Amino acid sequence: MGNENGTWIMRGLPLSDPRCLKSPEELTAYINQVGFLPLFRNGIPGFSVEEFTDASAWWTGDQSRDPWEWREILARSGKVVYGKFFAKKAGFLSPEWLPYFVNYRRNGYDFDALWDDEKASFRQKKVMDLFETEPELFSNELKAKAGFGKEGDKNFEGTVTGLQMSLYLCVRDFRQRVNKAGVPYGWPIAVYSMPERIWGSDAVASAYAEDPKISGERIYRHVMELYDIRNEKVLRSLLS
Repeated sequence: MGNENGTWIMRGLPLSDPRCLKSPEELTAYINQVGFLPLFRNGIPGFSVEEFTDASAWWTGDQSRDPWEWREILARSGKVVYGKFFAKKAGFLSPEWLPYFVNYRRNGYDFDALWDDEKASFRQKKVMDLFETEPELFSNELKAKAGFGKEGDKNFEGTVTGLQMSLYLCVRDFRQRVNKAGVPYGWPIAVYSMPERIWGSDAVASAYAEDPKISGERIYRHVMELYDIRNEKVLRSLLS
């Protein structure tokens, strides 16, 4: 996605191209095939959902063809992992590659150990403490319960994004809020959870025996094998 003269331009494939992904099921299969994939174009040719979907379908609101809607379907499916994993921007991981990203990004630390070694912020601690008893939280609930807002802490989005980049949190779903009468209302909003709650602690931590640097090199090599890397700095910024 690029901005040209104030207009957002999507770069995708025509529907007639056999490589064009035409459904959430096809996108799920493709993510599991390549292993991990940012949502939007990013400087590495072909390394995005955007470049393999119909540009005219984005933001149409049609769940059968709109990749922006598909991200909600994929997040709740439990078949891939969704969140802000690539240079603080959204994308997907396959369950196969999730443990390597967890090991690399966490650098061998569970969150409690990260806090004990004074490598986590107090804001991050307040967010993660809530997930000790809550399997999932709406974005607005998480913000309020963790003490963010007008009279509280600032930078809620940055704090949650940082926890996603470190794979301590992911987006479990997008849902409408429910009022006191039990009636859904408004736009669907993000529902956050820990990867361990969805895929299980054993699966998520299955690469912990590997040196995090080796997991990182495994990820980099995989991208180098699949894509035309013209700028390694872009690759490092996306994956580090």
